Amino acid sequence: METRSVNNAIYAELGERWYDADDDPVALLRAEAAARNPWIADEIGPEPRDVLDLGCGAGYLANQLAARGHRVTGIDVAGPALAIAAEHDPTGTVQYRLGDATALVFPDASFDVVCATDILEHVEAPARVVAEAARVLRPGGKFYFHTFNRSFVSWLVVIKGVEWFVENTPRDMHVLRLFIKPRELAAMCRAHGLEPAAFRGMRPRIDLAFFRMLATGRVGGDFRFVFTDSLRTGYIGYAVAG
Repeated sequence: METRSVNNAIYAELGERWYDADDDPVALLRAEAAARNPWIADEIGPEPRDVLDLGCGAGYLANQLAARGHRVTGIDVAGPALAIAAEHDPTGTVQYRLGDATALVFPDASFDVVCATDILEHVEAPARVVAEAARVLRPGGKFYFHTFNRSFVSWLVVIKGVEWFVENTPRDMHVLRLFIKPRELAAMCRAHGLEPAAFRGMRPRIDLAFFRMLATGRVGGDFRFVFTDSLRTGYIGYAVAG
């Protein structure tokens, strides 16, 4: 049986479309980040922290955290995305580097916060990402994550729904076998000394912008994600280092 691989090459090809395309699923990622990132920033708090953003892409989260005064390092395997991230960093302070989240070059206990949003479902060994995050976290540090539940609803909404209704969706942007059940992620965290402290579901808001996307294939600037008690599709949370 063929094993489908996720198509990560697309993130090196987007250029400025990371920030301005509405005819591409990257617009959904922007909308997701608009809901998710303020929650992460509020949870981290106002005191400046050393933050590592794994799979930072074009800097949606890293740049927002830097704007709040944190000392941020962002790593990604897509060099062109890092260049776009740096161009959109209003502080000019984020340290953007090429890097592999499964084999970090940083010493133990280097960061107060490690973020892994929209990366765990893009690697073959997510447990190694969690292990590396735990290694570089200081005691009491927090590991923030966002990923997708491996469920029929996720397959229908996150994979097929996006393919059917959003223009220019590439093949294998996501593959179901790499989605992670919440209990599996909790077990990965606990195996590496991270205690899960919060899980929150996320889903699109069902409103005019949602139905406009279904009709046009474009994701408008008013498209929104909201938090929900259900973890059946996307979910966010954090775990605390012992």
